[in-house]
Amino acid sequence: MHHNLALLTNITAALIAAFAGGYLARKLGLPSLVGYLLGGLAIGPFTPGFIGDTEDISQLAEMGVIFMMFGVGLHFSLKDLWNVRRIAIPGALLQMLIATGLGLGLALLWGWSLGAGLVLGLAISIASTVVLLRGLVDQGLLNSSHGQVAVGWLVLEDLATIAILVLLPALLGGGAGNPWLNAGWAILQTGIFVGLMLLIGAKLMPWLLMRIAHTRSRELFILAVVALALGTALAATEFFGVSLALGAFLAGMVIGESDVSHQVGAEVLPFRDIFAVLFFVSVGMLVNPAALWANIGHVLALTALIVVGKAVFTLLLGFVLPAPAHTMLVVAAGLSQIGEFSFIVGQSGVALGVLSQEQYGLILASALLAIVVNPLLFRAIPWAERQLRRAPALWRRLDHSVPMPAPNTHGLEDHVVVVGYGRVGEHIVHVLQELKVPHLVVERDAARAAEFQRAGTPTLFGDAANSELLTHAGLGRARALVVTIPDETAAELVVVAAREPCARASDCGARCNGRGCAAAGALWGAECHSARAGRWAGSAAPYAAGAWLPAAARAALRRRGAQRRLRHHCHDAGRAADA
Repeated sequence: MHHNLALLTNITAALIAAFAGGYLARKLGLPSLVGYLLGGLAIGPFTPGFIGDTEDISQLAEMGVIFMMFGVGLHFSLKDLWNVRRIAIPGALLQMLIATGLGLGLALLWGWSLGAGLVLGLAISIASTVVLLRGLVDQGLLNSSHGQVAVGWLVLEDLATIAILVLLPALLGGGAGNPWLNAGWAILQTGIFVGLMLLIGAKLMPWLLMRIAHTRSRELFILAVVALALGTALAATEFFGVSLALGAFLAGMVIGESDVSHQVGAEVLPFRDIFAVLFFVSVGMLVNPAALWANIGHVLALTALIVVGKAVFTLLLGFVLPAPAHTMLVVAAGLSQIGEFSFIVGQSGVALGVLSQEQYGLILASALLAIVVNPLLFRAIPWAERQLRRAPALWRRLDHSVPMPAPNTHGLEDHVVVVGYGRVGEHIVHVLQELKVPHLVVERDAARAAEFQRAGTPTLFGDAANSELLTHAGLGRARALVVTIPDETAAELVVVAAREPCARASDCGARCNGRGCAAAGALWGAECHSARAGRWAGSAAPYAAGAWLPAAARAALRRRGAQRRLRHHCHDAGRAADA
């Protein structure tokens, strides 16, 4: 029997190309997204060899958009955005407005139409969630106050993307009637759909998923989640005329508020990843290398606008936003790239006929270069901060961090340095206070550090991954260093910094012997590597409550009946971190 295997062949070729490209990209230290785009380029119609069917893969790519937006809605937290609202909301809106204006101006300079220029400006104003999160994780910044502002900033950009996708067809669709009336009608339809989702969907969807969960059928639960994501997105388009992306986002958002949200996220993750990969492959297939080479000047100019222009103007917003200068440097570095949502906006422009394939290819090529360069911007943050500090007047205007006096660590000996004052660090400090063991907390969130100082907890503000800061913490005179931050990459950086040779021999004295504070016996046992891993940096032995304390302290714990309490706190923290 003869079977038509065209669709299966295209899917297989796309996944193999994506795997090869992604693996090569990771080996080169680049985001996997770069490899997926290059994989699409390899099987596209503009390169020799196998040519995939762009129509088939584009249909599957639509499912990638749906699952990506469903995931964004699922993890959307209004609370997180509200916590950084004073910086993220005005900052994101101003940055998008400036970037859109710059993109529009550049497009008009090239002779593009007003509609094409507007799509270009909107596309470059939106940063990639994938690339930003990767950069924050690699630098150990995801759980810092700087990372929280960057993520909140990006959440607002994601919300703005939804509005853009709703309004673009009405404003640039070229239909009959007044475009502003069309926009008003689109907003009304969207409002009705959003209202129905919040009033009915928010009750019906979680109830349905909970009932299915009680059947104890994992297959049925997965099927229900996928059906709700796809069905809601399709219904949004067919009955309300809004985008697939908005329908998927709202479906994820209402389910994200339910008791089964974590399980839904875990089950939908493989679908999101696979179809997102196909989306990036489909985007790469549209790139024409010959056309890009013929317009290499335009490619480099747009890349410079994305990388340098967005970074500079985002940093300049620090003059008017109530943010520390270091936070603005992190945000400027993290958002100086574009990615998946820019591709979606560009595709909308192509579908509406206001953007040509060659113009869209320019966006894709510039995105690729910007993503490759982005890790270098994160690594340049310390250098940029040093250069800005050389101009004290400029730095004072840019830096709005909370002033905080440094704790007096002179004469502090045989103390415990606790890095991070979250739930785990708080429990450890309570035990140390109960034992009357001197201690010092290192916290990189300036506002929280000031709060702890006012509460009477000796606190040093700064990044513990900086070995100079650990010198100020008197690490060479300390009994132990306990790292309680949940981010494993950041914890590793702290341990590496602690093991570096002491910056000042006078701080460590004979106990250091030039071998590094941690390696010289200035710390008892080994440093706590990660609350999530539940083990020490110096060994893979399982955590044993009180094992890091000297004999006298362990005896005190036993006398006070606190050993069980310490074990409970650390195990509970480990479980919480795993969750």
